[in-house]
Amino acid sequence: MIQHVLIVDDTEINLILFGALVKKLENCVPHVFSDPRAGLAWAQENAMDLVIVDYMMPEVDGLEFIRLLREMPGRDATPVLMITANDQKPIRYRALDSGASDFLTKPVDKIEFLARAKNMLNLSEARKKLDDRAEWLAEEVRKATVEIVERERETVLRLSKAAEFRDPETGAHILRMAHFSKLIAAGMGLSVDDQELLLEAAPMHDIGKVGIADKILLKPGRLDHEEFEVMKQHAILGFELLKGSASRVLQAGAEIARGHHEKFDGSGYPAGIKGKEIPIFSRIVAVADVFDALTSERPYKKAWSLEAAVDFLVAGSGSHFDPDCVQAFLSAWDDVLEIRARFHEDA
Repeated sequence: MIQHVLIVDDTEINLILFGALVKKLENCVPHVFSDPRAGLAWAQENAMDLVIVDYMMPEVDGLEFIRLLREMPGRDATPVLMITANDQKPIRYRALDSGASDFLTKPVDKIEFLARAKNMLNLSEARKKLDDRAEWLAEEVRKATVEIVERERETVLRLSKAAEFRDPETGAHILRMAHFSKLIAAGMGLSVDDQELLLEAAPMHDIGKVGIADKILLKPGRLDHEEFEVMKQHAILGFELLKGSASRVLQAGAEIARGHHEKFDGSGYPAGIKGKEIPIFSRIVAVADVFDALTSERPYKKAWSLEAAVDFLVAGSGSHFDPDCVQAFLSAWDDVLEIRARFHEDA
């Protein structure tokens, strides 16, 4: 492995000497500069394994050079050998505070120079190997995390489909409404992390339907008052099923399951909360879920036209739905149509 040594000294004979000595070290390439500013400019653009710098230089002395070097990104741990005189101990103390790693004393002894330079280069190589190891470990953790997230996502979708199997909805419905939800979240300025969390958690909005009797869940006609009261329990059942999990996705799913039938004016269920008291994920899913349910054909109803569904959202803005969620949804209409085309009923 080639190692690069930056040498900065305003005396030409020193540059020649130090450069020749560095070349004696195995696989080392010297980069010499008599102007410290030129040396700093080179250090800004190039990686190095060791810096050798003289203290006594005009305009920018060794202390200032080290300070400026340490301020550069990725240069905080590069070994630095400073060249000083025997009677400059106060300078050495200040150099240590500035980030110097070791010292060479004038007049420079060739054997000492080679030994100290070799030690510093070995230190630099060891640090690089440690950094590479840390990067490798981080990559392995990232891969493992991705696998865990994928397994969790698959589990969530299968749980969600378990509810759909007992309901006249389809798998395409939960995919569409989940992507609609992410679209609304993006339009409302939620973070990318929250958008992805919502995409994964939204399919669990009706998981509580697994606890509703078939005679009610699958009834082809309109539910009577008592039947509807039973149906409304699916929001609480879903919350109870998912709450208390260590998974952020299931935590979000619990919140969505409980709150996606709440209405902005407080007339929804199960708690009758209103406005911004309703969790943001639940307000978003309410718009996404209702729109897709309206525009999807089911055994008990025909699909509404897109225009009629949009009119329903607009009419319910501020009463049934959060106006901001409706606006974010309609503002991304081209993306809405793309999602509908991507996740059609046969998908």
